[in-house]
Amino acid sequence: MGYKVAVVGATGNVGREMLDILAERAFPADEVVALASRRSQGQEVSFGDKTLKVKTLDAYDFSDTDICLMSAGGEASKEWSPRIGQQGCVVIDNSSAFRYDADVPLIVPEVNADAIAGFTKRNIIANPNCSTAQLVVALKPLHEAATIKRVVVSTYQSVSGAGKEAMDELFNQTRAVFTAGEIKQGGKFTKRIAFNVIPHIDVFMEDGYTKEEWKMVAETKKMLDPKIKLTATAVRVPVFIGHAEAVNVEFERPLSPEQATEILRAAPGILVIDKRENGGYMTPHEAAGEDATYISRIREDATIENGLNFWCVSDNLRKGAALNAVQIAEVLVNRRLLKSKTAA
Repeated sequence: MGYKVAVVGATGNVGREMLDILAERAFPADEVVALASRRSQGQEVSFGDKTLKVKTLDAYDFSDTDICLMSAGGEASKEWSPRIGQQGCVVIDNSSAFRYDADVPLIVPEVNADAIAGFTKRNIIANPNCSTAQLVVALKPLHEAATIKRVVVSTYQSVSGAGKEAMDELFNQTRAVFTAGEIKQGGKFTKRIAFNVIPHIDVFMEDGYTKEEWKMVAETKKMLDPKIKLTATAVRVPVFIGHAEAVNVEFERPLSPEQATEILRAAPGILVIDKRENGGYMTPHEAAGEDATYISRIREDATIENGLNFWCVSDNLRKGAALNAVQIAEVLVNRRLLKSKTAA
């Protein structure tokens, strides 16, 4: 028997991507339900070659649903995820609401799939932040090979990470530049985003870092190794889809660029595109719509002992969000950690 899956936030960027990926990967679902807030009730979303009518979250009974893919933001998740979990439905949550809860596993299947077994405490599994997800996919095999001491990462994050309104803001501002129209500011971004970069994602914290930068530190430690020291600068760039990261890593033991390349080529979820020539690397534009985490520009950092630099690119709506959530659901099914309620 197949599973019954609900997608909450089905009309948003990530929710639509979740529906696409469930269909693409032929997830064993007998029924898929699209849920959102009251204002989206009756809207239509596509699921494979079918069209689903959106139902309201607050009127939905989860007692016969097996898996809920939650992408409705942190506040909605805090309110709904525990209630859904108590109805025996496993919530895979894309927000930051439960990532740092000791009773909620934070999972990237290529990195720490075994930790998923801890979901039974609250029936909630957390998806990491989009910028952390692609980073830990790349760091995991390198950490196993040479033990990471310290990571310095600068991100180049696309506007889709801030939602559909943010994409509209970039589009409208860009159009205004070309048509000499009024460039409207003060929407999702604190400064103009068209033809600009903004070194500010999420709220500022007391120490001068932003919450986005803090998330990368906390999540890497939780999923990979609490001993890893990490510092991040998170920057929003005028790109629609795809996050890029410039990553500097210091290891305990020597690891040459050639060895690192070989290790990364063999690692799950990674594609190495690294020719030292014009165009011999990946950019967000090419990664959009793809599942892999792409690694390019692997080279030695001669300023420190056992140092490497690399460039990491991935589709933030897919591996950074929707794909990772569906992969978590696949782990639950493949490891037989979840029985279909219809089969019970």
